[in-house]
Amino acid sequence: MSQEEQENLEESQAEEQEQTKSEVNEEETVEVDPLEAAQAEAAEYKDKYLRAHADFENSKRRLEKDKMNAVAYANESFAKDILAVIDSFENALTSIEGADEENSSEVLSNMKEGVTLTYEQLKKILEKNSIKEVDCSGEFNPEVHQAIMQVESDEHEEGDVVQVMQKGYMIKDRVLRPAMVSTCK
Repeated sequence: MSQEEQENLEESQAEEQEQTKSEVNEEETVEVDPLEAAQAEAAEYKDKYLRAHADFENSKRRLEKDKMNAVAYANESFAKDILAVIDSFENALTSIEGADEENSSEVLSNMKEGVTLTYEQLKKILEKNSIKEVDCSGEFNPEVHQAIMQVESDEHEEGDVVQVMQKGYMIKDRVLRPAMVSTCK
């Protein structure tokens, strides 16, 4: 190749490179429109926000449903324990229905034993579920006792509990029902 041909070739290559650069710059100018880029980015963020919000709402609904189920079925274990007591009372009622004059003393004796066992069973269930009787011995405590009346007593000091009319109960450290008592004047 002659030098002239080589120079022409180099010139044409240079022109092609310039033209290519010009086209690339035009494309970049068209592609990098700041408004469109910002709108595309905003649309992307909006989509991410909507998805995150939907996930949050779903989680919130699921937690609310779990909370409602927990509240609704919180006493399930206690209820299952009480069913044994109901069974004992049903057995007692069945044995009463089968009583006649000939075996009434035997049925009464069995009833007394059955009621005693059922009472003990119920006390164990209450204890298992952190329910205990309020202590009524000693001085009146307005946090756990409810005074129904005042009586005079030589055996007790003023402000002491004289008699328990109805037992009180606590669940853990909270009063479930105060004890109804009479106090000394």
